[in-house]
Amino acid sequence: MASKFKIPHTYVIIFSIILVAAVFTWFIPGGSFEREKITTSAGSSEVIKANSFHYIDNNPQTWQIFSAFYKGFVRSPKIIVFILILGGAFWLLNESRAIDMGVYAFLKKSNTLNRYKVIRFLGVNNIIITVVMLMFSFFGAIFGMSEETIAFVIIFVPMAISMGYDSIVGVSMCFVGAGIGFAGCLMNPFTLGIAQEISGLQLFSGLEYRFLIWMIINIVGIGYILWYAARVKKNPTKSVVYNEDSYWREHHAKADLQVSEKSLTSTWMAYFSVLAVIIVTAFVWPQNPIKLGASAFVLPVLPVVAVLFAITGYIAVKKSVQAFVLNILIFTILFLVIGVTGFEWGLLELAALFFGMAIAAGMAMGKDANEITRSFVAGAKDIMSAALVVGLAGGIIVILEDGKIIDTILYGISKSIEGTGKIATLSLMYIFTSGINMIITSGTAKAALIMPILRDISDMVSLSKQATVTAFHIGDGFTNMITPTSGVLIGVLEVARIPFAKWFSWAWKLILILVVLGWILLIPTVTMQLNGF
Repeated sequence: MASKFKIPHTYVIIFSIILVAAVFTWFIPGGSFEREKITTSAGSSEVIKANSFHYIDNNPQTWQIFSAFYKGFVRSPKIIVFILILGGAFWLLNESRAIDMGVYAFLKKSNTLNRYKVIRFLGVNNIIITVVMLMFSFFGAIFGMSEETIAFVIIFVPMAISMGYDSIVGVSMCFVGAGIGFAGCLMNPFTLGIAQEISGLQLFSGLEYRFLIWMIINIVGIGYILWYAARVKKNPTKSVVYNEDSYWREHHAKADLQVSEKSLTSTWMAYFSVLAVIIVTAFVWPQNPIKLGASAFVLPVLPVVAVLFAITGYIAVKKSVQAFVLNILIFTILFLVIGVTGFEWGLLELAALFFGMAIAAGMAMGKDANEITRSFVAGAKDIMSAALVVGLAGGIIVILEDGKIIDTILYGISKSIEGTGKIATLSLMYIFTSGINMIITSGTAKAALIMPILRDISDMVSLSKQATVTAFHIGDGFTNMITPTSGVLIGVLEVARIPFAKWFSWAWKLILILVVLGWILLIPTVTMQLNGF
């Protein structure tokens, strides 16, 4: 009897890609572009000189496949440390059962809306999924939310399970939502902004048609998730991750969610401590900048937040420990949005924010310093596999860089695009950008590296530079949600406990639909007169 085929472990898949990349370094000649620094709205960026390519000696990789794991860690320390801190922080929150109680209370409250015919017709859960995905899509389109979605996976996966869906729906609510918005790219300064400045275009011009693109891909993307969610709801065992989701079903059961613990003295201490920190912060920054694309506002955000926390925190402490811990989580997310949009926070600041949340939650539960430490370490240990796989995935890029073949690949693809008609050129640019996500996952780095090439090619065939930029940002978005070299994707999947192979088997159909749709939406940029194009 033939043995049943077993899906390879994520580590096996990624290490196999490392082996393939090492083989490429033996057959692809080495090459290099000259680089120069430019200043854009998103800061300083290193871009290539489009006509500066020259061949150099390649560096075939052999034993380096075994050091790629180590170098991958060195290459991706921010995401790895961020994941470990998240694991420790949310372990403390899970011990309090605050997230589960919040999800259960939210769903119970939302189900009361079924008394309205319109809500009942549309479906409460459908509305929740749509609103959440639109919110994250907006974040992805405006400031390029990506790594931040890792933190939300731990919230939305349990919510999706409690709603009768699976972990894929939970991941889709935040990660896929942000990915769709990233492709729509309304005013993202880190991709669209850099691409337009390199191309010599007015910053965030062509917004009208981009908004139409964003709306259409949201309708299709969210519609697909709603269809899949309804299918899983009807028969949960049809989910490709039904067995893997047993972890979430066991750890987030509803049995004891009605039990609330009366607030302790330490809960009040945590409340006053956090309030004091927020008040001091509000005094230091009484007026705060909020940047949304090209627009910037100066508002007293932190003072307002301090007042809100003083009121809601007091009410929560009076209710229960879980209510206060949940309140801390809500304000942590609020500070995340304020920090990213107003103070240009990166993973370092976000890690510090969640670390502070963990300490406050531990205090609120009455844990002493040793107990908080033990719980934090247990959480970091539980999520260690996610950190390890991100380091391993970074090894793929390390092999290609050390083998000196990345620039050769870029040059070879760019030469194959030259000499075609406008639509064909635009289509090949789109395919090129979509495919290069396997090698360069950072949208900012990709814009700096390939836009000078695409800009010069567009000049050769008299193609609108705005159309070229559009091909870049749509191509930059979709395939990032399926490529195994993306540290963010791998981090999201490991936190959600979804094997990459199973994610791929589910996601490729959605990605193919979005990629084809993106190509169709590119055609009018050549055939029609559009404002800004």
